[in-house]
Amino acid sequence: MTDLDLLHFEQLKKDVQTEYLKKSTPSQDEISKWKGIDIIYFQEDLRKKAKGNISEKSFYTYFKTSPVTKLPRIDMLNLLSVYAGYESWYDFKKQHLFAGELLQENEDSEQEDIEELEKTVSLSPEIPKTEIPAKKIEFQPQENTDLQKSNTDNQPIKEKEVTLSTVETQPSVSRKNLLKKNAWAIVTTILIAVTGVLGFKDEIFSKTYKYCFIDKDRSVNVINTLDIMVIKENESPIMYKIKPGECFLYSTKDKNLKMRISAPFYEPLEVNRNLENAPEEEKIELKPDDYKMAAYYFSIKDVKGGTSAEQVALIKQKRNQLESLISNNAVIYQVYDNNTYGIERLDKQKYITLVTTPTTSLKNLSVIEMKKDSKGKIVSIKFKIASTDEKNK
Repeated sequence: MTDLDLLHFEQLKKDVQTEYLKKSTPSQDEISKWKGIDIIYFQEDLRKKAKGNISEKSFYTYFKTSPVTKLPRIDMLNLLSVYAGYESWYDFKKQHLFAGELLQENEDSEQEDIEELEKTVSLSPEIPKTEIPAKKIEFQPQENTDLQKSNTDNQPIKEKEVTLSTVETQPSVSRKNLLKKNAWAIVTTILIAVTGVLGFKDEIFSKTYKYCFIDKDRSVNVINTLDIMVIKENESPIMYKIKPGECFLYSTKDKNLKMRISAPFYEPLEVNRNLENAPEEEKIELKPDDYKMAAYYFSIKDVKGGTSAEQVALIKQKRNQLESLISNNAVIYQVYDNNTYGIERLDKQKYITLVTTPTTSLKNLSVIEMKKDSKGKIVSIKFKIASTDEKNK
């Protein structure tokens, strides 16, 4: 490696940057300032145009530092050169020679060897033509009477041996040259195969896991839409929505999985899994939130039907449930949207009376925030009763 090679690599980085900016708009034009999603999009473009990939670690090593102190491997140099529009790293340097620069002898000799091989192969069909005249010339002296008088009976045999050695040597040299020429094609094929595997390693080595969710108390599928947050180290969380009764399918090559699961009628749950020995399918139990379940039941239950005795019994049942769920010292607020009433505080009994009185507005009640103590008692409630117009929006 020479200092000129490092300068050439800096030139190549600029060409790579120019090529990417033709059809893409990263957060920064300067390639050394790319990060995160910019690098991901660049890797995708590299796979499409040059059929290869470089890792994020290699990008930070060779593109975040300028000038670099060491060159990447030759396969990476060739890949970036192809992406920038050249046949290879050698072709790139050849077209960007500095004043007085000569490419290394081994690189020049490689081109000369290829030209010699092509000449040898093109001349190989003419070998039989050169041998036949030589054979005729060697047999003509036998007509000389002086030679016939001499005791050289073995002379024709020696001539044949010379001819045979000539025929056998030249094809063997030609075969060696052909093998040498084809070696470049074999090496190139292997490099393309390796870069292809590296480019699609995420798809090849990923594994899919299936998680289904059931109600812990009732052993049935959860009745809500689930919000699942997948948390990865040094990355922003990824949010998924799972419809009631459906399972969560997640493909990853990571060794660990961290999820936060939430639903309107269930207590939030955090799940951590070591995927090296985890099953591919699993059922996860969610614990129902008793208060939210009860509030939902009260809002949809028709307490107006039936006899007055049935109404009294149902209301009494509802009051007893809320009495046991809510702490006597609970802080309860009702939020209003108008300017006259911003927020109003209610005591426990007033709140219970409000939510157990059969009115149509009860169906528009929604809990904004609720907190519990260590014993599971509700200590804080913030709720809102939406207007009919607001509910229909």
